[in-house]
Amino acid sequence: MQPLSPAEIEAVVLIFKVGGLALLVTLPLAIFVAYALVRWRFPGHAILDALIHMPLVLPPVVTGYILLILFGRHGPIGGFLHDYLGITLAFRCTGAALAAGVMSFPLMVRPIRLAIEVVDPKLEQAAGTLGVRRIVTFFIVTLPLAMPGILAAAMMGFAKAMGEFGATITFVSNIPGETRTLSLALYTFTQSPDWDLAALRLAITAAVIASEFVSRRLARRLGGN
Repeated sequence: MQPLSPAEIEAVVLIFKVGGLALLVTLPLAIFVAYALVRWRFPGHAILDALIHMPLVLPPVVTGYILLILFGRHGPIGGFLHDYLGITLAFRCTGAALAAGVMSFPLMVRPIRLAIEVVDPKLEQAAGTLGVRRIVTFFIVTLPLAMPGILAAAMMGFAKAMGEFGATITFVSNIPGETRTLSLALYTFTQSPDWDLAALRLAITAAVIASEFVSRRLARRLGGN
């Protein structure tokens, strides 16, 4: 099999960039939301839980269209970011990361939430009786005990970012070198007459990335074989 072409390498590099940026932004938010859902009771708790899982229910194209409405240059959020901060997300690599983060967010919240649920609240209460502040208790007690679930969530989030298609192509289109991630490159190659080898190379590359950088790394972190 021939080595990857420059366009294929570009798509592989871009997926690491998009997936890494998506994780950097969404993982801390997923940890906070999961902790809030487990430990706090507040008005709108059920509504927040439903909104988090909405990307799993809606078709990805619909999610991408909603992102385009909100974060486009003329949208309520995108217009503000563009006019006052000079940030443009639509049809940009950062927008691809946003789409990947939105689609992977519910998949990240769930394992983190389950990991926090199994942490005995009495351990946190014991730290509180010793005068430790709640935020400090979270970092020295809750977070280390929930780390296996957090690592699993990070790997699942990256895997979802690597395979995300519908929301990405709707929100940021399919621009070479900017938003053409691995899945979009595969789609592009299937539209050409001689797509077989290029698509096969990318599919094998995606499988290797998923196996080596997701499954094996996760197993090592969790103490697996």
